[in-house]
Amino acid sequence: MEEYKILVMEDDEDINRLLRTILSKKGYRTEGAFSGSEGRLRLSVESFDLILLDLMLPGLSGEEFLREIRGEENVTPVIVISARTALEDKVSALSLGADDYMTKPFEAAEVLARVEAQLRRFRKFAPRAEAKEETDRYLTFCDLRLDRLSRRAEAAGAPLTLTATEFDLLWLLMSDPDRVFTREALYTHGWGGEYYGEDNTVNVHISNIRNKLGRLNPGREYIKTVWGIGFKMADGGGRNK
Repeated sequence: MEEYKILVMEDDEDINRLLRTILSKKGYRTEGAFSGSEGRLRLSVESFDLILLDLMLPGLSGEEFLREIRGEENVTPVIVISARTALEDKVSALSLGADDYMTKPFEAAEVLARVEAQLRRFRKFAPRAEAKEETDRYLTFCDLRLDRLSRRAEAAGAPLTLTATEFDLLWLLMSDPDRVFTREALYTHGWGGEYYGEDNTVNVHISNIRNKLGRLNPGREYIKTVWGIGFKMADGGGRNK
């Protein structure tokens, strides 16, 4: 296993220690933070491959931390692990830029599966010899352009900041722009888990992508909703009516 470094932001010392033990046993390097401010400080002086984030942190809350780092265009994958089980809490966290959301109590196997699903993107999009050809490295659609190696995105000639999950979902949609991808297919691709049909995770991430595209090119439709099925790239990147 490649060595990845994970920041665990959880104010409960027992839970923080438990999460770090679960991860350490699988070969991950871990650092702990017990407040939002401590997590922000750690992130300012060292880089991490993934963050596990509690929402109810002292000082700087988990939501405020998410808003800050996404506002600074930090795209480090974030998995929220929270005691809040309400749908609105999950949707809110995902809308702020979380890549995934788990509720407490949790099972060690699920934590590891979700961590692996997020880190898989780093392996998938890491520089590889066979990806040096332009056809492997870039995807374009209308005025959208994705660079697989640098993980940079552009829309209408301007930089488009995407989280790891958003980049991965947009890459999949653009890889076959005429295909309608079901929510199940998108969820399985993005999170590597079983889709139960009532999860809003895919909808929120697609909405986040649309909002970011809309700020760069207002009025243009890039992603089309196919009601009752899923999503596809809009034909010709047409204008919204």
